[in-house]
Amino acid sequence: MLTVDPHPLLDLRAFVTVFPQRLADLPSPAELQSLAAQDAAAPLQSSDNVREGVRQLLRHGGFKPTGRSKPASEYLLKAVAESRLASINLAADACNVVSLHSGLPISVVDLDRAREPFRVGIAPPGSSYVFNPSGQSIDLGGLLCLFDAEGPCGNAVKDAQRTKTSGDTRQTLSLIWGTMALPNRAAQAEAWYRAILEQHGATTKPA
Repeated sequence: MLTVDPHPLLDLRAFVTVFPQRLADLPSPAELQSLAAQDAAAPLQSSDNVREGVRQLLRHGGFKPTGRSKPASEYLLKAVAESRLASINLAADACNVVSLHSGLPISVVDLDRAREPFRVGIAPPGSSYVFNPSGQSIDLGGLLCLFDAEGPCGNAVKDAQRTKTSGDTRQTLSLIWGTMALPNRAAQAEAWYRAILEQHGATTKPA
């Protein structure tokens, strides 16, 4: 289902989730939403060392993970600190909680809005995609990305609007953008992430 181009730093974890109902009919439980706080009890904690490890991973292909192009996990830390992180749906909330505490960026793709084959590799210069409903785009050149049959659709900074989850989502592909500089961290994040999803009625399997 997924092939990964050779990369000296990438420690990718990927899995598929199938939900028992569409996400619109699966409200995110209060106990999950309560984990979206920096002081919540969690098996992993982010740190400056984790943030630098992730940035080094993204710099490898020539991308500059700063400013508006900083890793999504850093955006989450700021959003939580400023009380701007709102609940979206069960799939997105679980992703955000694990990313917030592990410090690792995570992509979530609606498998019914994407098309196989899937591949992870560095995006060529000049590539881009729209990442929000208002039509804003991100320059992807040099950035590790998930590609489907139509082109890039996810990365550690901003996922593509065309494959994001919605109320109709029933199955997703999650990618944890881990780095070899942080041994076993991606595996720990995956275990916790899948446990959260399964605790709330979903089933998961390796991609």
